[in-house]
Amino acid sequence: MPHYTRGDVTIRYEEVGSGFPLLATPGGGLNSKVENWPGQVFDSMEVFKNDFRVITMDQRNAIGGESTGPVQVNDPWGAFADDQLGLMDHLGIQEFLFIGYCIGGPFAMKLIERAPERVLAAVLCQPVGHATKTPDAMYDMGRDSWGPDLMAQRPDLTMETIEQYLHNLYRIQPDFMYSVSRDFARSCQTPLLVMPDDTPAHSLEAAMDMVELAPKAEVTPYPWKEEEGLKAKTIEQVREFLKAHQPVQAAR
Repeated sequence: MPHYTRGDVTIRYEEVGSGFPLLATPGGGLNSKVENWPGQVFDSMEVFKNDFRVITMDQRNAIGGESTGPVQVNDPWGAFADDQLGLMDHLGIQEFLFIGYCIGGPFAMKLIERAPERVLAAVLCQPVGHATKTPDAMYDMGRDSWGPDLMAQRPDLTMETIEQYLHNLYRIQPDFMYSVSRDFARSCQTPLLVMPDDTPAHSLEAAMDMVELAPKAEVTPYPWKEEEGLKAKTIEQVREFLKAHQPVQAAR
């Protein structure tokens, strides 16, 4: 698979299909990487390859992936957005659509905050966020699994650095979707389609708060993934949402 390098960051990526660009990030928390697609609730690389130029990537420092870079303690969500926008720059893409699973919910919102003119619409599939009953689900997974695994590969890192990084990811804005504030959600003019889920990490609360707050947010049926007929209709809703927000010239 190809890679691009920007300073001290190297990103591995893959693309399939043709048409208007769709950046797609699979779930897996901090281990979001290309190999995760077959285990997702649906595989955007396969589902949308006949509709869009679908681009995906290993996120920085995902265990088992090939993207590497500093553990950016001071602005962790911004660092992910920089990697994603940097990939689009590398590919010569200015405007694009986005679909993010799991941690891709916060990815989407930080991308929109950073570059609202570039992200034409975003799908938040099973987004992570604050859940009252399991407020530290994402922090704990990072501390107990991802952090030790990364430290085994990077002897320069300490648990103190890992815990500060996780704190800045998940505890600075702990009551919503982590990467942006509720005030930003209220001001967001980017069309959003939210696909709620309800697990310790995939917060139904945060998903529905986003639907309520963002002026141009839509929501799929919920629950949507257990019954195959409804799941198929929901995937078609996603396809139509994305197609509706690509430029007119690209739809011809």
